[in-house]
Amino acid sequence: MKFIDMFAGIGGFHLGMEQAGHTCVGWIEWDKFARQSYQAIYDVEGIWNASDIRTVRASELPRSDCWCFGFPCQDISVAGKQKGFTAGKRSSLFFTVTGLIRDLKEGDRPSYLLIENVKNLLSINRGFDFLKLQIELDEIGYDVEWDVIDSAEVVPQHRERIFIVGHLRGRRTRKVFPIVQGDREANRRADATNTLTTRYGEAQGSGSYVAESEPPKVKQVANLMNTECFGGNPQPGRVYDSSGISPTLSTMQGGGQEPKILVHEATKKGYDVAKLGDSINFSQPNSKTRRGRVGHGVANTLTTSMEQATLTDNLKIRKLTPLECWRLQGFPDWAFERAKQAGLSDSQLYKQAGNSVTVPVIKAIADRMEIL
Repeated sequence: MKFIDMFAGIGGFHLGMEQAGHTCVGWIEWDKFARQSYQAIYDVEGIWNASDIRTVRASELPRSDCWCFGFPCQDISVAGKQKGFTAGKRSSLFFTVTGLIRDLKEGDRPSYLLIENVKNLLSINRGFDFLKLQIELDEIGYDVEWDVIDSAEVVPQHRERIFIVGHLRGRRTRKVFPIVQGDREANRRADATNTLTTRYGEAQGSGSYVAESEPPKVKQVANLMNTECFGGNPQPGRVYDSSGISPTLSTMQGGGQEPKILVHEATKKGYDVAKLGDSINFSQPNSKTRRGRVGHGVANTLTTSMEQATLTDNLKIRKLTPLECWRLQGFPDWAFERAKQAGLSDSQLYKQAGNSVTVPVIKAIADRMEIL
């Protein structure tokens, strides 16, 4: 199939669709740094493109079988102001896309729409926004199906997103959901956590954590024991401030042989345990409400800024590198290197990873898309 990549970012849709055997015939992206990465990563010479979807006319668009777009989510995300996708300036661009479809003759409309957004789209404004989305797609001739898929099924990152597939009435298109891998659905985990037993790629970078805002540190406030009673070991009597991270637990404290640290979080228990390979979110170290600061064998959802670190085998906490963040979104190293060599700063590379869709999830969906 031929597809157009709208709100393209760094091309998570592009790469996933391409891996499934589909061909990009056009792309639209406003951010100049994302365009810089997109042009460095993909062979887009001679392919139609535009920078501002608001200035595009339907007659300009190349004929295609599928339109892919994850319209801006800042007005919908729980991290944003939650104005909703009808009232918010950015998320209302959804209607700019459907307006282009309205301007096309039925025979020129894409057979599929593949849409991605944050899970909160289902519930914001008590679900009325999602209802408006369905009504809008129905009015322009599309039957819809949707599902919430966690990226942790295919990469070690807990990232729940809603995926919506629109099917143009009158065309024989294949149903997509549920996506089944082996003997179970791809978006249904057997366990209650998002722990993965394998690691995706090798850790990159070394040294202690360095960032603009330091994560919580070990804070000893007293020692209640006579160290001579423990063969000179001062550890059993140390008392630590609960606002920081504890030191490595030893076997004398019941911690077992595997190195680990305690990370303060706003729960009844008051902390979570981080082991080697776990992620540690340090964005709000003094929050009284935030939970889930440790990702057990999996990263928490990537954002547009660097907010996650990991515990290394030399018992140091270091932030994830831009390359690791791109890997957590399923991008191959060659794609990252092309963007890096194009002159993108680390802050832009972090932002681009956080804004992207997860490539293997798109491929899993695209593998099931065909016109019958």
